[in-house]
Amino acid sequence: MQTTNHQREEPKVDLNTKIIRPSRRTVLKGIGAGLAASALGAPMIARAQSAGTIKLGFVTPATGPLALFGETDGWAADKVKALLKDGLETAAGKFDVEILIRDSQSDPNRAAEVVGDLILNDGVHLLLPASTTDTVSPSADQAELNECPCLSTGAPWQAVIFPRGGQKAPFNWTYHFFWGLDEALNTFVGLWNTLDTNRKVGLLFPQNADGETWGNNDYGLPVPTKKAGFEITVPGFFQPRTNDYSAQIAAFKAAGCEIVGGITYPDDLKTFINQCAQQGYKPKAVTVAAALLFPGGVQALGPLGDGMSSEVWWTPAFPFKSTLTGQVSRDIADQWESETKKQWTQPLGYSHAIWEVAIDILKRSSNPLDRTANRDAMVATKLDTLIGKVDFSSGPHKNVSTTPIFGGQWVKGEKWPYDLKIVDNTVNKLFEPEQKIKVIPWAS
Repeated sequence: MQTTNHQREEPKVDLNTKIIRPSRRTVLKGIGAGLAASALGAPMIARAQSAGTIKLGFVTPATGPLALFGETDGWAADKVKALLKDGLETAAGKFDVEILIRDSQSDPNRAAEVVGDLILNDGVHLLLPASTTDTVSPSADQAELNECPCLSTGAPWQAVIFPRGGQKAPFNWTYHFFWGLDEALNTFVGLWNTLDTNRKVGLLFPQNADGETWGNNDYGLPVPTKKAGFEITVPGFFQPRTNDYSAQIAAFKAAGCEIVGGITYPDDLKTFINQCAQQGYKPKAVTVAAALLFPGGVQALGPLGDGMSSEVWWTPAFPFKSTLTGQVSRDIADQWESETKKQWTQPLGYSHAIWEVAIDILKRSSNPLDRTANRDAMVATKLDTLIGKVDFSSGPHKNVSTTPIFGGQWVKGEKWPYDLKIVDNTVNKLFEPEQKIKVIPWAS
């Protein structure tokens, strides 16, 4: 239960604690009382008696090798707790809201464990796993097993749906919004089609759920790449966090691959790129998912980061507005940079949007303390968010709503070492590319 004593300060957010309470210091800057009121219910002279406490379970990879994916999650959750400090007006009355945050530690087994505890012991009314497949999928499995509504994001929808049996039958309790693997793959091909190369591509995939999805010969990256007329070389999947990519590099060199594509995590890409430079392998394009999402991942490559390319989830250029704060994407990015002194990062938009959808679900639910009612409200979601429309009636799968994706390239920046520029809009035409893709400078 949140305190209404405004004379004392509560501790700041700690992702390892069980119950997170709001701090006055976390109140959103630049958001007027009228704006917060319009989003979450009109202010009252005297606080109405609460109809109960809604418990939300939020799961994120706050630590471990995938922590960059969850870097913005705690910050966004902190803002939402400030907005909800006086409760939430819903169709069923006014409720207090308790947000319980758990760290999946970038481990699927740990994710399943903490989610089971949230559902069975803490009694959460809505589960919110985010940021990576390794967090979302095991969380969704637990939610489905224990009949708890689960709203997730941060992973290509096929990676969450297909391995869990969603091709054969839809799920009852787990709903996911994100772009699709097919859209990402076509974005990669769109990037490569604009470059002057020999159209030979070396594909790099880790031996894990993401790698097995992206590397799948039926629906993964090899399919549209070959369909577009590129020759591919796949020298076997690598073990994550390996320290030797000599076999992959030798295979790419032997095949004359002028493009490298696939999916890696930041530490793996850094090792791979450094070894490419050491072994004299100079592709014209390196386009990989995951690792190149983050400024830190690109900066870790030093001068070799210039020209790296990737899919784009979200940028400050997205022309959408938050239903919670009225801020546009640029406002959210500027606020993050001002408060954290770090460059904005792509998951930030989704870290915010998952709360937009969750709060919208609760506001529409006939009983926010009833899991079935919350599930039913989730199914009926149609909401324009910071990252685009979330609408579970639109498909392409009963449990999925797809969101926009673009192709981007990292170039030398002014305020920050590298800036991410939109260079391909093959899949989505929301706006024109900011510039054309260029050959990696160190390839020449």
